[in-house]
Amino acid sequence: MSKKKTIAVIGGGLGGLAASIRLQSRGHQVLLFEKNDHTGGKLHDVRLGTYTFDFGPNTITMPHVFQNVLQEAGESPDDYFTFERLTTHTKNAFPDGSSFCFSSDPERMEEELAGLDPKSAKGYRSYLKEVSHLYELADTHFLKRTFSSWKDYMSLPLAKALMSVKPLRSLDAFHRQFFSDGRIIQAFNRYATYIGSSPYRSPATFALIGHLELNDGVYYTKGGNVEIAKGLTKAARKLGVTILTGTEIERIETSSHRVTGVVTKEDHFYKADGAVMNGDLLTQVPSLLDERVRPGLSNKKMERFSPSVSAFVMMVAVRKRFDLHHHHVFFNDDYKGEFESIFTHQSFAKDPTIYICTSSKTDPLRSPDGDNLFILVNAPPLTKKGLMTVDTKEYETLIFDRLREHGIDIRPFLESKKTVTPEDIANRFYAFRGSLYGIASNRRSDTFLRPYNQSADLSNLFFAGGSTHPGGGSPMVILSGMNAADSLIRELGK
Repeated sequence: MSKKKTIAVIGGGLGGLAASIRLQSRGHQVLLFEKNDHTGGKLHDVRLGTYTFDFGPNTITMPHVFQNVLQEAGESPDDYFTFERLTTHTKNAFPDGSSFCFSSDPERMEEELAGLDPKSAKGYRSYLKEVSHLYELADTHFLKRTFSSWKDYMSLPLAKALMSVKPLRSLDAFHRQFFSDGRIIQAFNRYATYIGSSPYRSPATFALIGHLELNDGVYYTKGGNVEIAKGLTKAARKLGVTILTGTEIERIETSSHRVTGVVTKEDHFYKADGAVMNGDLLTQVPSLLDERVRPGLSNKKMERFSPSVSAFVMMVAVRKRFDLHHHHVFFNDDYKGEFESIFTHQSFAKDPTIYICTSSKTDPLRSPDGDNLFILVNAPPLTKKGLMTVDTKEYETLIFDRLREHGIDIRPFLESKKTVTPEDIANRFYAFRGSLYGIASNRRSDTFLRPYNQSADLSNLFFAGGSTHPGGGSPMVILSGMNAADSLIRELGK
């Protein structure tokens, strides 16, 4: 092992926590800087009286990814968080009054699909086989590696894998191979929103999400998904990571094409032998690095990327138990029009699809006096001038009105609420134009050619988070942190 080095990790989200644990467990000293008062990034809890909510990822897949962070550091995951599998996990409801549930029990799923369309039910097993194949290809060739230049894409096995994951077909077209009922296609197409994109533009590669939910399963973290962030933070501290919350980095110091340290807003300098930047590259690279030292990620190059969807979120405490599942989706009549509004016209949908997570259905202690409704609507990112294209109060009213039409009349039972807009997300998390997942995957180049994990200009600077490889979503962000840490360790050993 090479001599212990001091590593600066900028950003205490899930990717930063994973990188910190990995680096510290491999014998280096990590300084983790987080501008907010909590670690976990977007994954944090919100309390409204006796009601608690998870802000951030509500649907957990790939639990082994979170567990591996701890296992590979010599820790037992069960000492930090535990997962509960939700076999029948999401109810999909449609304007005509019909509905069906997603389940990781294939026989149950076939029954659910047959209730809407027997022909679609017959294609389900073929669908499961195909999405499992897509996941295996991605796991083998993409998810566990880093990319530092275009040359990393030039191996024959990788080139063959790229063509095998259906990059030229849309997710919507992929689903139409297996299902014929429009409602069923609409429900499966929603997987595109997990990576902040449109199913009519994003490549069929992301059908692998169906494998994660329907073969592997959907999970809930006991006590709330925020326990993942809390557990990783606890483990990092136990291993010796120095965590500095409420500490914002002003700039990264460099010399001779290497990072030499970081300077905080309070003008404190911390020497560093290497760094991992966890956060939105499209805002943080321009903010922390002078453009002269990063020609490989110039402002002009970064301007070509398009932001993912944002979100309009209401956390609502009600003194009533509604007839809702843990995950419940109310679809509209014009799903394609909703994405056209968001990505083409940069406007909020007038009849949005509404997602509600009510974690108290699984964990009543989260809100003992009624339902804790986490209501999310896909929203356009902020305009290039940083503006939001809707009035907050008016859109709250629209959402409440739409839910009342679906039989969920909130206002008579409302105790309290907290609304988070794309503008709030941009300001609090420095998210590029308020995007949830960094870069959208509507273009094939943005799916497979995201900013590299290693700086092309500063050899000891690595990137983690949703705007770099392998992409958005909490498991992918964790993997990016682990991958970046491993690559930095190799760089430091040269």
